[in-house]
Amino acid sequence: MKKPVLVVMAAGMGSRYGGLKQIDPIDKEGHIIMDFSIYDAVRAGFEKVVFIIKRENEQAFREAIGDRLSKQIEVAYVFQELTNLPEGYRVPEGRVKPWGTGHAVLSCIDEIDGPFAVINADDYYGVHAFKMAYDFLTSEQEKEDVYHYMMVGYRLENTLTENGHVARGVCVTDEEGHLIKINERTHIEKHDGGTAYTEDDGKTWTMLPQGSIVSMNMWGLTPDFLDVLENGFKEFFEKEVPGNPQKAEYLIPIFIGELLEQGKMSVKVLKTNDTWYGMTYHEDVAAVKDSFKKMLADGVYKADLFADL
Repeated sequence: MKKPVLVVMAAGMGSRYGGLKQIDPIDKEGHIIMDFSIYDAVRAGFEKVVFIIKRENEQAFREAIGDRLSKQIEVAYVFQELTNLPEGYRVPEGRVKPWGTGHAVLSCIDEIDGPFAVINADDYYGVHAFKMAYDFLTSEQEKEDVYHYMMVGYRLENTLTENGHVARGVCVTDEEGHLIKINERTHIEKHDGGTAYTEDDGKTWTMLPQGSIVSMNMWGLTPDFLDVLENGFKEFFEKEVPGNPQKAEYLIPIFIGELLEQGKMSVKVLKTNDTWYGMTYHEDVAAVKDSFKKMLADGVYKADLFADL
């Protein structure tokens, strides 16, 4: 069985809060969130990482991240490019927006020939998540008519910010912990002592139960998924792009949701109690730095991060 590869989506660098957020140091030693992700991944067993980046950011990314991390893990780069389309398709005139996370992962098709995990570059997933992902991807999967994949699920309250609202995919699972569907909620925030979402700019709110499980885009997949994803992208181009040529996006959670509805795949939701950290807003940086300071003080990590590997 081939060893799992870690795929890191890093093409959308810093578009949400101003600045190349993946490169913002979060501790005194100058580590960034991705250093901790790679450290946790290597400890879990991963030996190769594929970074999905923009071609124009390659040199800056190598200098800030890749060259340093290549001492710890095998590093490969692929480029997410607007023009990377199936044969016979063309970029709509005036389109500048990338095609989304599904298209980003398709960029890796020549670098992956075994199971792989997918994460966002700028998010902290926790020690437990990488171990669960690696263990799942190295377990023997029974050959059936249905594809078997994995998603790490986080408690909603462990993914919120104090600085505004967030978008989250709220998961519905069956009794055995398999994903039934993902309800995309684009405006979730702390509200009335709990957590709630609104779909009408705050006129009405719907409370979400404590402990609701959400997807933070950490998936465990197999190479056959890339073929399915490629076929889905062609379908997306024919059905979605004509109606919204400038902004239509091909997103992994939505595509997986469609496959679930069709009964073509099974996704095991592996729950973690770890806190997810991200920097959705510039104001989040200070809180994230404080959290890592505490983890260092508690011995979760050492100041000399990679010294014990």
